[in-house]
Amino acid sequence: MEILEVTLVNVLLRCPLKDIARFRSVSKEWKTLIDSDFFRDLYISFNSSSSTSWSIIQTNPHKLTLEIVGHHGCERWGLSRSPGSLVSFFVETTITKINVLACTDGLVTICAESSDGSPMYYIGNPLLQEWFRLPQPPFRNFERLRKNERFSESGLVTKMEKGVVVSYKVVWLLTHEGKVQFMIYSSDTGMWGRQFVTCHHTATWSGQDKSLALNGFLHWLSNLTSSIIAYDFFGGHNGVDGGCHIVPFPGKDDELRRFRRTFTTSEGSIVYFNEFRVNGNRTLRVWRLVKYTDIGPEDQWQLFWEVSLVSLIELGIDYFPVVMHPLKSEIVYLWSRSNNGLILFNLRTKVFSLHKEAEDARKCMDGCVLSFNQCREYMRDIYRYFLSSVQTGPNHLYFTQYVFPLWLHHLPRPNPT
Repeated sequence: MEILEVTLVNVLLRCPLKDIARFRSVSKEWKTLIDSDFFRDLYISFNSSSSTSWSIIQTNPHKLTLEIVGHHGCERWGLSRSPGSLVSFFVETTITKINVLACTDGLVTICAESSDGSPMYYIGNPLLQEWFRLPQPPFRNFERLRKNERFSESGLVTKMEKGVVVSYKVVWLLTHEGKVQFMIYSSDTGMWGRQFVTCHHTATWSGQDKSLALNGFLHWLSNLTSSIIAYDFFGGHNGVDGGCHIVPFPGKDDELRRFRRTFTTSEGSIVYFNEFRVNGNRTLRVWRLVKYTDIGPEDQWQLFWEVSLVSLIELGIDYFPVVMHPLKSEIVYLWSRSNNGLILFNLRTKVFSLHKEAEDARKCMDGCVLSFNQCREYMRDIYRYFLSSVQTGPNHLYFTQYVFPLWLHHLPRPNPT
């Protein structure tokens, strides 16, 4: 590598990704350098500790508000706008409602409802403003199934190579008469297909709603058992039982938990956390999922935080769980009902900060600027769901995380035929 090129690399390594994206158009030589595996790997390694923009997205159709909490002004991308503000695109008709169906690895699937009530489905990379309208599945009775809410359209999984999304699958789950099947749109083929599931636990799929994606798996919160349903969409199982896993939640002192079960993601793992009251002491326990194989919850989950909540209790803070920080597993997000604000609690230092929607945007624990968008209204609508004394009705995932990718990647397109 020549001296001038070494100097250029050292300068580029210190630039946010929004500038790197623009620098690709400076010259052919700059584009070749930036697009090289060498520079990508070096940039990701050099900036491994830098903060990254992300959002907490609500998963219920709720007016036109998608992002309820945003983190921007972070080091890696250097954007002055929150991630949710980038979820915008041109459509040929008036939209009355928008619902984020799924977010993973920088991609988003959206259902936009037109003024006549008909749905339009999109997948996109909001950072690069690349959007693609998904064709309607060419299946018999699809419209009748949609109107009768017989399927869940919330699945999106990706295949990653060297930190870049190379393909994706949009997954819709259909349960009918005890049978389970997936309707799958693949970016590799540009076509929809069907995949029948022969998992022995088909009853646990009943009434599934939202899902969370991680490492090619989709994860659902079971309505019939105290478990997570996980399915591997890039494992080559072709619908046999090997792709389906039932993961019971950790059972230790479960009868003493305070909140209804839910799960989230953090640092590349599925994470479950809840408050427990044992011998008069209130503690927050956090587990990460380490194995999918059906060997029992004690071996599938690893307890990696057990922290006293004395500092919160002494202030009289009543709360319910929201999410873990997606990139920093020592930070948990809680909603304070008594203070109408978001608590960021560092499990390592036991330090917390309270952020309210009416306050001016300010930096939080991860170095990003925190902003809100009708968050208080949304939390007020859902808080009763998490109370253990009101655990009736189906289970739901009320939050998902939209995290900016660690590197530039375009929306994958079908391979040319």
